[in-house]
Amino acid sequence: MKSNMWWIFAVLSAVFAAATAILAKVGIDGVDSNLATAIRTIVVLIMAWGVVFITKGTGGISSITPRSWLFLILSGLATGASWLCYFYAIKIGDVSKVVPIDKCSIVLTIIFAVIFLGEAVTWKTILGSILLLAGTLIMVL
Repeated sequence: MKSNMWWIFAVLSAVFAAATAILAKVGIDGVDSNLATAIRTIVVLIMAWGVVFITKGTGGISSITPRSWLFLILSGLATGASWLCYFYAIKIGDVSKVVPIDKCSIVLTIIFAVIFLGEAVTWKTILGSILLLAGTLIMVL
């Protein structure tokens, strides 16, 4: 059962990501996109630390290696850059076009995972990536 739990959380992630796009588009009306991103980030920060404290996860902080700190910080910077670009894109564009392009990150993630993590790529992964890109092009053109 536990090994299949990732499906549930992946589906929930997709649902919350979809809700994020719609809620953000409505909330960003008349608001600077960078300010909106900062407000959203504060909410995420409070929520994330709340979960850490509720689950008593703070004990692991002292065991984080310098390498892990570096990559977590770099990941945070990439997330921030992604959110700033995303919020500006949905402010000036149609959500129904911005989100599919944003989700091309799936294909980029697969490419990066192969290059940097040495993950295997199969014909199904290649075909799926091509179909994702083709579908995105069809939706945004």
